[in-house]
Amino acid sequence: MKTVQLSDVTMKRAPQPGAEGLTFREKLELARLLDGLGVPSVEAPPVEDRRTDALLLKSLSGALSQASLVVTVPAGDPEAIDSLWACLREAKKPRLQVSLPVSTVGMEYLCHKKPDAMLAFISENVAACRAKCPSVEFCAEDAGRAEPEFLRAAFAAAVEAGACVITYCDSAGDRLPEELYKAVSAVREAFPDVRLGVRISNDVYMADAGAVYAVRAGADEIKVAVVGSELTSLKRFAAVLKARGEELGVTSDLRMTELNRTVGQIERLVKRSRPKTSPFEDGVRPSDEGFSLNASDDAAAIRRAAERLGYSLTEEDEKRVYAAFLQVADKKGSLSDKELDVLIATSAMQVPPTYTLESYVINSGNRITSTSHVRLRRGDEIEAGVCLGDGPIDASFLAIEQIVGTHYELDDFQIRSVTEGREAMGEAVVRLVSGGKLYAGRGISTDIVGASIQAYVNALNKILFEENDA
Repeated sequence: MKTVQLSDVTMKRAPQPGAEGLTFREKLELARLLDGLGVPSVEAPPVEDRRTDALLLKSLSGALSQASLVVTVPAGDPEAIDSLWACLREAKKPRLQVSLPVSTVGMEYLCHKKPDAMLAFISENVAACRAKCPSVEFCAEDAGRAEPEFLRAAFAAAVEAGACVITYCDSAGDRLPEELYKAVSAVREAFPDVRLGVRISNDVYMADAGAVYAVRAGADEIKVAVVGSELTSLKRFAAVLKARGEELGVTSDLRMTELNRTVGQIERLVKRSRPKTSPFEDGVRPSDEGFSLNASDDAAAIRRAAERLGYSLTEEDEKRVYAAFLQVADKKGSLSDKELDVLIATSAMQVPPTYTLESYVINSGNRITSTSHVRLRRGDEIEAGVCLGDGPIDASFLAIEQIVGTHYELDDFQIRSVTEGREAMGEAVVRLVSGGKLYAGRGISTDIVGASIQAYVNALNKILFEENDA
């Protein structure tokens, strides 16, 4: 029985009107959920800033243990291919994707090229990717409106240049299932030995039916999404495979018993709203599946664990973190991922403080909106910020950002008790994203709000030090 491969594009979807895009941490969590479900391929979001997205791609490479990581390369940019491959080379199953239009209108409007020049452009981009990565995919955008002869020529050029996957994209989504069956059958007949993928727009609500007909016509891979109505639905298509896969002669690698639970988790993750008073996400979500380290792990294992958490440490920071790890591991025997996070926040990139906390005043209650008045010292000057927020900690972080004049993405925020009793010391760890890197800060106090503010300021100082140094 033939196994149909699914390639999930949920992460590539643009946020819906009025909704927020996924944060760095949410993208990693989404990738891990899809990987655990058995989805064969996960497509990364489009690269917008090489430096910022490099951290995400490296982290996704470590997060996926089974699935292929697919990244679309900017067309006609060899340097971008080199930089993307540098981020993907550690992935277990990397794939570079070249996506170009093949309809007459698309070629001239988007690429400003005539058919002959477009064929050469396809070959050039695919060959450049194949020189770096063993797995290359060519997506024929708007294939439903392309001239059949040119479509075959475009696929032939891509295959000859080294593409191992070719994808027919019905970008308009207006083809009837029978029409799609004929079109996919023609491509299958012309290229019997190449993996054939199909991506179907759901503009007229026929994507799910079209995917079934595409499989009947010989398609090997279907582009799906967990949420949204733009493409074939992973959940609905999986249900068809489960109910009628035997009659179609196909199956999938999805863990069907986990499907509903995982889809529900992803829907909650993607559809989470943000409070109007704060740019930070709301709610508390479960931690990602953790890992542990023991005293026998070497420096390379610690570096890989730090990269899995999302850090890109310098050689000097690696030595500091490893030395701190050995001291703790000799006493405890093992460390969790959260404990390693604290070690990195404590040991890595210790810098002279640009800001120090002078004072803070919090007003909070169940009948008022939380406010925070934070005063920071910078040199001989005192700078103050006052903000409303969704709780005292949120208000305090916003007050600090008001002082600095910059909003940083809050990747993670952890609180835990380090002593017992009413006067217990609370420890907070804050991770901020800036310029494609993670910066962690740690704070300890009997007042958990004070510990959180101190942790944020510590992380902020690391960002400012590196920015000033650059």
